[in-house]
Amino acid sequence: MSHRIPTPSVPAPDIVRCAYMEIVVTDLARSREFYVDVLGLHVTEENDDAIYLRSLEEFIHHNLVLRKGPVAAVAAFAYRVKSPTEVDVAEAYYRELGCRTERRAEGFTKGVGDSVRVEDPLGFPYEFFYDVEHVERLTQRYDLYSAGELVRLDHFNQVTPDVPRGRAYLEDLGFRVSEDIQDSDGVTYAVWMHRKQTVHDTALTGGNGPRMHHVAFATHEKHNIIQICDKMGALRISDRIERGPGRHGVSNAFYLYILDPDGHRIEIYCQDYYTGDPDNPTITWDVHDNQRRDWWGNAVVPSWYTEASLVLDLDGNPQPVTERDERSEQAVTVGADGFSYTRRDDGGAPAEGFKLGTQL
Repeated sequence: MSHRIPTPSVPAPDIVRCAYMEIVVTDLARSREFYVDVLGLHVTEENDDAIYLRSLEEFIHHNLVLRKGPVAAVAAFAYRVKSPTEVDVAEAYYRELGCRTERRAEGFTKGVGDSVRVEDPLGFPYEFFYDVEHVERLTQRYDLYSAGELVRLDHFNQVTPDVPRGRAYLEDLGFRVSEDIQDSDGVTYAVWMHRKQTVHDTALTGGNGPRMHHVAFATHEKHNIIQICDKMGALRISDRIERGPGRHGVSNAFYLYILDPDGHRIEIYCQDYYTGDPDNPTITWDVHDNQRRDWWGNAVVPSWYTEASLVLDLDGNPQPVTERDERSEQAVTVGADGFSYTRRDDGGAPAEGFKLGTQL
């Protein structure tokens, strides 16, 4: 594995939350149909090249940008910072890290002002901004509220080959760890990290990267998620449901994973928990625990471990993907050489009768 990323001598930017993602799609009309007509995200603005979408409770210009392009990929993981001067702080921070940066006073997307984008040490395109156009918050527009309403952007999930290195870097950036997955040898397979007072604003999943695993939107209740499943079934696009619905062990959230027309993975998510106290404990899960990924013990489909979206550099070219050197989570929990358990006996081994072989 690679060495730890040096900690800059300058302060890290004060990040408030994950704010929006910009993704490149190959067919804007098909993507609009999926995100607007099926999922019900609200159009703030659109033109021939891009659509700016927001969730019901959002007051900033957008949470998701769909931009037409030749290769499906992610152009930016965007975070809002606490004040305009924090954009300067972010630029100085990444310059000291030796990362490529680009600053635009007019912003990179409509509705967002002074921003800096960086190619971060893990190869991801991060953006930091404060200035933004305010739009109508639709919380009391019950005439617009659908049965499967997406109410806010919740988090990103990033795939990286070296999770411990990425964890240390994000902790230096001010993120706090809520949960992680490890084995008895201390290998870390995934970590959940937050700035706002929920389980995560972003997570790192171990695998070939840099790639985007998913972007997640929250609903109010789990029945909203079930309605999305029913709607997709009625529209005969149930093959776009990749995994779930179910209950996570990690985060405790009720979840659904679906794929857009380009294969970008979207999670629909609700019912995680508060993490705002300074001494909020970190929960560590055993990689062999059958309930870490699904509280009901359902197997994880292989594509969830192997498939993810490319990410772009600041020139708009796909970043090269590096293979993970250490064992993947899938490799240690699936197949003849792996095992998982539902509960342990007093000696810490899987309880007799509950060795599930090829289950997760």
